[in-house]
Amino acid sequence: MRVEIWSDIACPWCYVGKARFEKALGAFPHRDGVEVVHRSFELDPGRAKDDIQPVLSMLTGKYGMSRAQAEAGEDNLGAQAAAEGLPYRTRGRDHGGTFDMHRLLHFAREKGRQAELLDLLHTANFAEERSVFGDDDRLLELATAAGLDTGAARAVLADPQAYAAEVREDQREAAELGARGVPFFVFDRTYGVFGAQPAEVFTRALTRAWGERTPLKTVGGDAAACGPDGCAVPQT
Repeated sequence: MRVEIWSDIACPWCYVGKARFEKALGAFPHRDGVEVVHRSFELDPGRAKDDIQPVLSMLTGKYGMSRAQAEAGEDNLGAQAAAEGLPYRTRGRDHGGTFDMHRLLHFAREKGRQAELLDLLHTANFAEERSVFGDDDRLLELATAAGLDTGAARAVLADPQAYAAEVREDQREAAELGARGVPFFVFDRTYGVFGAQPAEVFTRALTRAWGERTPLKTVGGDAAACGPDGCAVPQT
Protein backbone atom coordinates (compact mmCIF):
# COMPACT_ATOMS: atom_id res chain seq x y z
CA MET A 1 0.00 0.00 0.00
CA ARG A 2 1.21 3.51 -0.80
CA VAL A 3 0.57 6.59 1.32
CA GLU A 4 1.31 9.92 -0.35
CA ILE A 5 1.70 13.00 1.82
CA TRP A 6 1.42 16.47 0.31
CA SER A 7 3.09 19.05 2.54
CA ASP A 8 5.20 22.18 2.70
CA ILE A 9 8.27 22.81 4.84
CA ALA A 10 6.83 26.18 5.86
CA CYS A 11 3.65 24.55 7.20
CA PRO A 12 3.72 23.93 10.97
CA TRP A 13 0.69 21.63 10.83
CA CYS A 14 2.57 19.49 8.30
CA TYR A 15 5.37 19.15 10.86
CA VAL A 16 2.93 18.11 13.59
CA GLY A 17 0.75 15.99 11.29
CA LYS A 18 3.73 14.02 10.03
CA ALA A 19 4.63 13.08 13.60
CA ARG A 20 1.08 11.96 14.33
CA PHE A 21 0.90 9.90 11.15
CA GLU A 22 4.25 8.26 11.93
CA LYS A 23 3.02 7.38 15.41
CA ALA A 24 0.07 5.55 13.84
CA LEU A 25 2.24 3.95 11.18
CA GLY A 26 4.77 2.75 13.76
CA ALA A 27 2.05 0.76 15.53
CA PHE A 28 0.42 -0.52 12.34
CA PRO A 29 0.78 -4.34 12.02
CA HIS A 30 1.50 -4.11 8.29
CA ARG A 31 4.03 -1.29 8.56
CA ASP A 32 6.57 -3.06 6.33
CA GLY A 33 4.01 -3.22 3.54
CA VAL A 34 3.40 0.54 3.46
CA GLU A 35 5.38 2.80 1.14
CA VAL A 36 5.38 6.47 2.14
CA VAL A 37 6.00 9.09 -0.56
CA HIS A 38 6.27 12.80 0.20
CA ARG A 39 4.79 15.16 -2.39
CA SER A 40 5.32 18.87 -2.95
CA PHE A 41 2.88 21.63 -2.10
CA GLU A 42 3.87 25.31 -1.86
CA LEU A 43 1.89 27.54 0.46
CA ASP A 44 3.29 30.57 -1.37
CA PRO A 45 3.87 29.45 -4.97
CA GLY A 46 5.80 31.97 -6.98
CA ARG A 47 7.19 33.76 -3.92
CA ALA A 48 10.56 35.30 -4.74
CA LYS A 49 13.58 33.62 -3.22
CA ASP A 50 14.64 36.80 -1.43
CA ASP A 51 11.14 37.59 -0.13
CA ILE A 52 11.72 36.60 3.48
CA GLN A 53 9.98 37.98 6.54
CA PRO A 54 9.40 37.09 10.19
CA VAL A 55 6.62 34.56 10.72
CA LEU A 56 4.70 36.89 13.03
CA SER A 57 4.80 39.68 10.43
CA MET A 58 3.58 37.25 7.76
CA LEU A 59 0.68 36.14 9.95
CA THR A 60 -0.45 39.68 10.78
CA GLY A 61 -0.14 40.81 7.17
CA LYS A 62 -1.56 37.79 5.34
CA TYR A 63 -4.35 36.82 7.72
CA GLY A 64 -5.19 40.15 9.32
CA MET A 65 -4.33 38.95 12.81
CA SER A 66 -3.27 41.23 15.62
CA ARG A 67 0.22 40.72 16.99
CA ALA A 68 -1.27 39.18 20.13
CA GLN A 69 -3.34 36.73 18.07
CA ALA A 70 -0.33 35.73 16.01
CA GLU A 71 1.76 35.14 19.13
CA ALA A 72 -1.05 33.11 20.73
CA GLY A 73 -1.29 30.99 17.59
CA GLU A 74 2.43 30.28 17.65
CA ASP A 75 2.26 29.42 21.35
CA ASN A 76 -0.54 26.94 20.59
CA LEU A 77 1.48 25.37 17.81
CA GLY A 78 4.46 25.09 20.14
CA ALA A 79 2.31 23.23 22.65
CA GLN A 80 0.90 20.92 19.95
CA ALA A 81 4.42 20.16 18.71
CA ALA A 82 5.71 19.54 22.24
CA ALA A 83 2.90 17.03 22.80
CA GLU A 84 4.33 15.03 19.89
CA GLY A 85 7.89 15.32 21.20
CA LEU A 86 8.87 17.93 18.60
CA PRO A 87 11.00 21.02 19.27
CA TYR A 88 9.40 24.29 18.12
CA ARG A 89 10.60 27.90 18.34
CA THR A 90 7.56 30.08 18.88
CA ARG A 91 9.47 33.32 18.31
CA GLY A 92 12.12 34.47 15.86
CA ARG A 93 11.40 32.16 12.92
CA ASP A 94 11.36 33.32 9.29
CA HIS A 95 8.92 32.61 6.48
CA GLY A 96 9.74 32.43 2.77
CA GLY A 97 9.46 30.47 -0.46
CA THR A 98 10.10 26.71 -0.43
CA PHE A 99 10.43 25.91 -4.13
CA ASP A 100 14.15 25.10 -3.95
CA MET A 101 13.58 22.86 -0.94
CA HIS A 102 10.96 20.91 -2.86
CA ARG A 103 13.30 20.55 -5.82
CA LEU A 104 15.96 19.16 -3.50
CA LEU A 105 13.43 16.77 -1.96
CA HIS A 106 12.68 15.32 -5.41
CA PHE A 107 16.39 14.89 -6.01
CA ALA A 108 16.69 13.22 -2.59
CA ARG A 109 13.85 10.85 -3.43
CA GLU A 110 15.78 9.65 -6.49
CA LYS A 111 18.73 8.90 -4.21
CA GLY A 112 16.64 7.21 -1.52
CA ARG A 113 17.23 10.00 1.03
CA GLN A 114 13.95 11.93 0.88
CA ALA A 115 12.75 11.10 4.40
CA GLU A 116 16.11 12.05 5.90
CA LEU A 117 16.21 15.41 4.12
CA LEU A 118 12.61 16.24 4.99
CA ASP A 119 13.23 15.59 8.67
CA LEU A 120 16.31 17.83 8.62
CA LEU A 121 14.46 20.62 6.80
CA HIS A 122 11.60 20.48 9.29
CA THR A 123 13.92 20.58 12.28
CA ALA A 124 15.99 23.38 10.80
CA ASN A 125 12.91 25.49 10.03
CA PHE A 126 10.94 24.94 13.21
CA ALA A 127 13.56 24.36 15.87
CA GLU A 128 16.87 25.97 14.89
CA GLU A 129 17.91 29.60 14.94
CA ARG A 130 19.48 29.88 11.49
CA SER A 131 16.94 30.46 8.72
CA VAL A 132 16.54 27.98 5.87
CA PHE A 133 15.15 30.59 3.48
CA GLY A 134 17.19 32.23 0.75
CA ASP A 135 20.38 30.51 1.87
CA ASP A 136 21.78 27.92 -0.54
CA ASP A 137 24.73 27.18 1.76
CA ARG A 138 22.31 26.25 4.53
CA LEU A 139 20.36 23.95 2.21
CA LEU A 140 23.60 22.32 1.03
CA GLU A 141 24.61 21.64 4.62
CA LEU A 142 21.30 19.92 5.24
CA ALA A 143 21.47 17.96 1.98
CA THR A 144 24.94 16.73 2.88
CA ALA A 145 23.80 15.79 6.39
CA ALA A 146 20.98 13.78 4.78
CA GLY A 147 23.54 11.71 2.89
CA LEU A 148 23.40 13.45 -0.50
CA ASP A 149 26.42 14.32 -2.59
CA THR A 150 27.21 17.99 -1.96
CA GLY A 151 28.31 18.71 -5.52
CA ALA A 152 25.23 17.10 -7.03
CA ALA A 153 22.95 18.99 -4.63
CA ARG A 154 24.72 22.24 -5.50
CA ALA A 155 24.11 21.57 -9.19
CA VAL A 156 20.39 21.08 -8.52
CA LEU A 157 20.15 24.40 -6.68
CA ALA A 158 22.12 26.18 -9.39
CA ASP A 159 19.72 25.05 -12.12
CA PRO A 160 16.25 26.55 -11.50
CA GLN A 161 14.71 24.03 -13.91
CA ALA A 162 16.10 20.95 -12.15
CA TYR A 163 13.13 19.01 -10.73
CA ALA A 164 10.89 22.03 -11.26
CA ALA A 165 8.53 20.00 -13.44
CA GLU A 166 8.26 17.33 -10.74
CA VAL A 167 7.30 19.92 -8.12
CA ARG A 168 4.65 21.43 -10.39
CA GLU A 169 3.28 17.99 -11.28
CA ASP A 170 2.84 17.19 -7.57
CA GLN A 171 0.92 20.42 -7.12
CA ARG A 172 -1.23 19.74 -10.18
CA GLU A 173 -2.10 16.30 -8.80
CA ALA A 174 -2.95 17.78 -5.40
CA ALA A 175 -5.44 20.15 -7.03
CA GLU A 176 -6.87 17.32 -9.10
CA LEU A 177 -7.39 15.24 -5.96
CA GLY A 178 -9.20 18.10 -4.27
CA ALA A 179 -6.53 19.20 -1.80
CA ARG A 180 -7.69 22.38 -0.10
CA GLY A 181 -4.47 22.73 1.85
CA VAL A 182 -1.82 20.71 3.63
CA PRO A 183 -1.01 18.34 5.11
CA PHE A 184 -2.99 16.06 2.82
CA PHE A 185 -2.63 12.29 3.17
CA VAL A 186 -3.79 9.96 0.38
CA PHE A 187 -4.07 6.22 0.99
CA ASP A 188 -3.74 4.12 -2.17
CA ARG A 189 -5.46 6.89 -4.14
CA THR A 190 -8.68 5.77 -2.43
CA TYR A 191 -8.95 7.67 0.86
CA GLY A 192 -7.83 11.19 1.69
CA VAL A 193 -7.21 12.68 5.12
CA PHE A 194 -6.87 16.46 5.52
CA GLY A 195 -4.94 18.14 8.27
CA ALA A 196 -2.91 17.19 11.32
CA GLN A 197 -5.46 14.70 12.60
CA PRO A 198 -4.98 12.71 15.83
CA ALA A 199 -3.01 9.49 15.45
CA GLU A 200 -6.22 7.46 15.90
CA VAL A 201 -7.65 8.92 12.69
CA PHE A 202 -4.57 7.82 10.76
CA THR A 203 -4.79 4.38 12.35
CA ARG A 204 -8.36 4.00 11.10
CA ALA A 205 -7.41 5.21 7.63
CA LEU A 206 -4.48 2.78 7.42
CA THR A 207 -6.61 -0.13 8.60
CA ARG A 208 -9.46 0.62 6.23
CA ALA A 209 -7.26 1.23 3.19
CA TRP A 210 -5.26 -1.94 3.89
CA GLY A 211 -8.39 -4.03 4.28
CA GLU A 212 -9.93 -2.75 1.07
CA ARG A 213 -6.97 -3.31 -1.22
CA THR A 214 -8.07 -5.01 -4.43
CA PRO A 215 -6.20 -8.27 -5.13
CA LEU A 216 -4.50 -8.45 -8.51
CA LYS A 217 -6.60 -10.26 -11.11
CA THR A 218 -4.79 -11.94 -13.98
CA VAL A 219 -6.00 -12.94 -17.43
CA GLY A 220 -4.35 -14.84 -20.24
CA GLY A 221 -4.22 -18.43 -19.06
CA ASP A 222 -1.16 -20.47 -20.06
CA ALA A 223 0.47 -18.11 -22.58
CA ALA A 224 4.23 -18.40 -23.07
CA ALA A 225 6.27 -16.45 -20.54
CA CYS A 226 9.67 -16.17 -18.87
CA GLY A 227 10.29 -17.07 -15.24
CA PRO A 228 13.07 -17.95 -12.80
CA ASP A 229 13.63 -21.25 -14.62
CA GLY A 230 13.95 -19.70 -18.06
CA CYS A 231 11.61 -19.10 -20.98
CA ALA A 232 9.19 -21.77 -22.12
CA VAL A 233 9.62 -22.71 -25.77
CA PRO A 234 6.36 -23.72 -27.50
CA GLN A 235 6.49 -27.24 -28.86
CA THR A 236 5.55 -27.61 -32.56
